[in-house]
Amino acid sequence: MGTLVMAAQLIASLSLLVFIHELGHFLAAKAFGMRVDKFFIFFDAWGKRLWSTKIGETEYGIGWLPLGGYVKIAGMIDESMDKEQMAKEPEEWEFRSKPAWQRFIVMVGGIVMNLILGVIIFAGYLSHYEKDYIPVAEMDKGIYAFDMGEEMGFQTGDKILTVNGKTPIRFKDAKGMEVIFGADVEVERNGQREKIEIPGSVFKKLKGQPIIEPFNHQVKVWGIADSSGAKEAGLEPDDVFVAINNKKVRNYGDLKNTLEANKNGSVSLTVERDGKELDLTGKVSDAGKLGFAPKYDGKAVNTTKTYSFGETVTYGMREGWETIYYNAVGLGKIFTGDVDPVESVQSPIGIARIFGDVWNWERFWKLTGLLSFVLAFMNILPIPALDGGHMMFLTFEMLTGRSLSDNFLEKAQMVGMMILLPLMLFAIGKDIWVGVMSLFN
Repeated sequence: MGTLVMAAQLIASLSLLVFIHELGHFLAAKAFGMRVDKFFIFFDAWGKRLWSTKIGETEYGIGWLPLGGYVKIAGMIDESMDKEQMAKEPEEWEFRSKPAWQRFIVMVGGIVMNLILGVIIFAGYLSHYEKDYIPVAEMDKGIYAFDMGEEMGFQTGDKILTVNGKTPIRFKDAKGMEVIFGADVEVERNGQREKIEIPGSVFKKLKGQPIIEPFNHQVKVWGIADSSGAKEAGLEPDDVFVAINNKKVRNYGDLKNTLEANKNGSVSLTVERDGKELDLTGKVSDAGKLGFAPKYDGKAVNTTKTYSFGETVTYGMREGWETIYYNAVGLGKIFTGDVDPVESVQSPIGIARIFGDVWNWERFWKLTGLLSFVLAFMNILPIPALDGGHMMFLTFEMLTGRSLSDNFLEKAQMVGMMILLPLMLFAIGKDIWVGVMSLFN
């Protein structure tokens, strides 16, 4: 059942992302009078499809292979490699008959739509799920530094002043990707300004470990592992920890330290649920864990500010830009050898595992928004067979006034597919191997 839930979430997310992406190409093509022969969500490989219907000149359908989608625009060299059509004289409604700038807009349309969708999802996520943020300026007791944070140079009680010379407004900006990919952070420590130089290689050590959090900070439950102490204790998503072993929980550090001190034992928990306090007892594993995923950006005590509509849009755009920028940084680190591609490249199988085996709308929208920006970034890469490859050739045409031959474009398309297919096979093979090996661990 869990596997089906994973697959359903992945397919639902990809369906939305692919539809929006291809809609961008479709609308731009129609706006310039181009004929669109097909609009497919997922690929109808070898002519097999789950559903299709023809309306006017366009066949709309759903393919069986969930690795993307496409619109087939008349007179365009794409993955269909329709040489028969390209051998005929160009018609005025074909892609190849239009000015280069119009063709460029058609190719960039899918990327723009994914960026817009990503901003909308991120803004909605901030408005509906996070709702509040923690202003750095109001963190009068500073931060709590976890072991990883201390290794990076932070100390409990530090007050964040600047990150790379800029004063962060939200606390999450003081511990986000800008920091973990290397940064200069200024803090106030014991009344003195101190500079912390975080190396660009620190991200390799994190592996999901917490770094810092506000010293006064509510801890919420985000997710619960099956067959865990948290599950047996009766914890539920959105429970807020009030006390552990009758001591007030001021931050996740209080909770983490008490759990580690009670390995293979049990702890008494007081949680707040729907405005009422409940007393529970949880069994701690030999690793000092209950088996729940915390919400680090829950409400801080006396230090929260509610997002305005404008802020959700502004921060949604900022977080989207950061996603694209640091995906580019990460890709660069793969090519320089700083990042192991086995750990970084994900196939649909790996992405499905991230969605989890329980349908969680908060996690679903967060990941879908993230994937929308990732899809935009991947498609802008100057690789033939991707939108970025077409855009690269069209840019050359606009700058030089010379169009590339159909023969060259066809060969470039094949080269692009020869690059992408092995990459996808590598990612899928790696994720299958990880799944098989997990059965023996």
